Amino acid sequence: MKNNLVNKTQNTGLWSIDSGQLKILVTGGLGYIGSHTVVELIQNGFEVEIIDDLSNSNLHVLDGIENITKVRPLFHQIDLKDKKAVQTIFLNKNFSGIIHFAASKAVGESNEKPLEYYENNIYGLLNLLNAIRDNNCNNLIFSSSCTVYGQADFLPIDENATLKMPESVYGKTKQMGEIIIQDFGKAMNVNSIFLRYFNPIGAHKSLEIGELPNGIPNNLIPFVTQTASGIRKKLMIFGNDYDTIDGTCIRDYIYVGDLANAHVKALNRLLENKNELQNECFNLGTGNGNSVLEVVSAFEKANNVNVPFEFAPRRKGDIVSAWANPNLAKEKLNWEANTPLDESLRTCWEWQKKIS
Repeated sequence: MKNNLVNKTQNTGLWSIDSGQLKILVTGGLGYIGSHTVVELIQNGFEVEIIDDLSNSNLHVLDGIENITKVRPLFHQIDLKDKKAVQTIFLNKNFSGIIHFAASKAVGESNEKPLEYYENNIYGLLNLLNAIRDNNCNNLIFSSSCTVYGQADFLPIDENATLKMPESVYGKTKQMGEIIIQDFGKAMNVNSIFLRYFNPIGAHKSLEIGELPNGIPNNLIPFVTQTASGIRKKLMIFGNDYDTIDGTCIRDYIYVGDLANAHVKALNRLLENKNELQNECFNLGTGNGNSVLEVVSAFEKANNVNVPFEFAPRRKGDIVSAWANPNLAKEKLNWEANTPLDESLRTCWEWQKKIS
């Protein structure tokens, strides 16, 4: 397989192929990170098609994407576990790249529903790779996670850290996904980049798209914003007896817009044949760790609101501390997270007020 011939137009600096745009397929493109990445792709001159089964997203997100970009991407409501449906998306198409987000993603829930997570995250990936193999597309960005490191021996975490057995089934599916793609790429000459996210937060600054969890949130920030708005009576903080500055878990919180931009940088790296290895991985984080209590306090201060909380027992699958060493992404992708925590938290609150 060979890359399509690509170049940048002299006047706009955007990618072109022949007289049209490069077509990128985004799975899970109406999800939280996926939708922000679709916006970045369109704003950087790509044509985007989206696959999403709407299991953890909403069709209204498509309207938000269109309101921001003035472009309505072609959308296919498809479950990746449906092998035939996935194959039909590739018929008579020439995708220059695939960005694969679609997966179940709740750490706690994954340990309660392991079979559902293995089936959705692994079987869906296999069906996608089968379609890629059959249709000669050789550039893949995989939405991975810092959970592949388990509880790292050293902090901050760089890409050379040992991949330990993850604490959660979700993390295990991401680690398995990387292994499967590596083996597939070696056999089929497919280039891939694994983007290992830390903790994305925030909403698009237009407030047209943001995080929209179904039911009780599994991530910290939606629970914080829903508590501040009165939807939830109290924020439940899982564990206050960890070996950290205040007993609560420490994470690296990165603005979702910065995270989305990294996907465009990674995609361009593959399209320009600048990747140095067939499979590359990059940590995406700020390089700073904040405890749960620090984030709650920062949210209250940034938005002048109160967030009542109480402590609950530790949640199975959670690690103690994780924050990134993002230097490799800065060096190789020319990318870094630039949005301060308080600014990210302000977008969270403005988004919550809009959707409440």
